[in-house]
Amino acid sequence: MLDALLRRFIPHYQDTHDPIVRERYGLLAGGVGLGLNLLLFAAKLLAGILTGAISVTADAFNNLSDAAGSAVTLAGFKLAAQKADERHPFGHGRIEYLAGLGVSLLILLVGVELGRGSVEKIFQPKPAALSLLAVGLLALSILVKLWMGWFYAEMGRRAQSPALSAAAADARSDVLATSAVLAGLAVSHFFHIQLDGWLGLLVAALILRTGWGAARDTLDPLLGTPPDPAVVADIEALILSDPSVLGVHDLIIHDYGPGRRMMSVHAEVPADGSLVALHDVIDRTERELGARFGLEAVIHMDPVERGDPRLERLRALVEELAQEIDPAATVHDFRCGEGGEISFDVVASYGVALSDDEVRGALTEKLLEREPGCRPSIVVDRSHVL
Repeated sequence: MLDALLRRFIPHYQDTHDPIVRERYGLLAGGVGLGLNLLLFAAKLLAGILTGAISVTADAFNNLSDAAGSAVTLAGFKLAAQKADERHPFGHGRIEYLAGLGVSLLILLVGVELGRGSVEKIFQPKPAALSLLAVGLLALSILVKLWMGWFYAEMGRRAQSPALSAAAADARSDVLATSAVLAGLAVSHFFHIQLDGWLGLLVAALILRTGWGAARDTLDPLLGTPPDPAVVADIEALILSDPSVLGVHDLIIHDYGPGRRMMSVHAEVPADGSLVALHDVIDRTERELGARFGLEAVIHMDPVERGDPRLERLRALVEELAQEIDPAATVHDFRCGEGGEISFDVVASYGVALSDDEVRGALTEKLLEREPGCRPSIVVDRSHVL
């Protein structure tokens, strides 16, 4: 069903790396959400007037905020699809993350207002009337929201859109909210127990939880997160597939919005190799990374000396000592100079409680115990991958 819809409205809908295709995903999802949420707002508002239940009226305005969120999504995708310009050389893709954050804030606002109204209803309860029309409208809205939750989630998965994923979470919370409201009306009508305010408060808590989770999910890419370990493994495997590359470190992926990623990495190459030949290898690898992973890659070459038994022994010793401090630690840019000088970088994980200076001091102490005559020069980095 969804494929037929996408095929009709989005040419080449499977090519979600294309910014134009992603824009159309957002416009279609936003348009569907805007129209359906406005219809649900009108239906629930009518049900609220018929029943006199504050929880039903509040649920109606919840759908009105969803309509506003759909409008934000529409605007976000439209703005995010703008091409790079002089002021924004990396494009406008992060606007989509901001759109998702805007939807999250709307969810939180609705939760706060619903909670406030529900507390008032607890202290000043009023009986709510139940009618078949109101029940039918609320039941229909639950079915519509179930479909919308699936629709947004699938669209968000295909387009890899945090904004659409946030809308899916909101739709699922609406299903819970409306179901609780409908159950409360039934209990109040048949058992004469005033649950309207209490259920409204429960719904408010669910909405606030959903809003907080959606806000966190959209803030993370704005602040910067480590790349998917599976993607990292595939990238490293591709780079190391050429025998000229001896090792990989300092991999960083910069996210400028869906479909706009840049990557930098250091590749260790033989110090005695042909510079021209190695440059050709690196250039070819950068192109392959771009074609396979849809990102712009920059690879820095680090020359590595080979065949020196003393250097290999010391490097193995340093790696052993570093992993006593942090089992995940790695060592790179290892050099041996005159007069016992040893220089290298050690990469520690963020899980290590020690500061960079403490890692450096502990490793220096361990190294001097094993090699009293050495003069270590250590740079401590933190891993950008999981």
